[in-house]
Amino acid sequence: MNVIRARVLLLIAMGAPSAGAAQAAPLIAGRAAMEAMDLPAARRNLEAAVARDPSGYEANWRLALVLLDLGKQVRDDAGRSERDSLYALSERYARRAVAANERGADGHFALANALGRSALTRGTKARIRIAGEIRSEAERAIALDPRHHGALHVLGRWHAEIRRLSGTERFLARTFMGGGILGSASWDAAESNLVAAVRYGPDVIYHRLDLAEVLTEREKWAAARAQLDTLARLPVRDPMDTLYQARGQALGNRIARRGRQ
Repeated sequence: MNVIRARVLLLIAMGAPSAGAAQAAPLIAGRAAMEAMDLPAARRNLEAAVARDPSGYEANWRLALVLLDLGKQVRDDAGRSERDSLYALSERYARRAVAANERGADGHFALANALGRSALTRGTKARIRIAGEIRSEAERAIALDPRHHGALHVLGRWHAEIRRLSGTERFLARTFMGGGILGSASWDAAESNLVAAVRYGPDVIYHRLDLAEVLTEREKWAAARAQLDTLARLPVRDPMDTLYQARGQALGNRIARRGRQ
């Protein structure tokens, strides 16, 4: 009788997933959907994972990035409110990830990325107000993981965007940020951080596109052309990669026309 009971218990244990496995299932499915570039499925599964464990670090930062990618795909003005809502949600989940694990580089990167993406849709004053937090979150991620190519990209872009400010915008930046932060931005830092992003993430098309744009602004035509030639040959691994490659082609055409002048 004891033998039969033991076999029954074993069969039950083998057939029923553990509570931990059931808890992890949506997160695992969310990871797989991100790899497959199926953003709606990734969102569904990661939202389910967060619902089961609201303080789950990985589910929160992954959901933040998925929401960002969904927002980036909204291209027309008619969807502006939807896009802004997605960016706001992304920031919310990124902050939850940072609160769950202060020493996790991916959480700080997700927050810097969410803030940076949201800033691009706002007015000048709003962008300037959050510029300091974008930089500090990117730098925190890099301090925790010096090879975090996503955070290196955000920091490089931060330097480039500050250097691109107009005279009026720079005046506002001094008012809201102080001259010290404004003065710390440089084209050298923009380029070096983006070069590092490419070094540690060589297959990421977006890294090479933003680096090529900075190199173009610095009139380093041959180096920019080399990045554009490489990104054109890279396989698509991100939902936005086709658009990034088209932007790279357009930039390459502008460089070529300049060479014929």
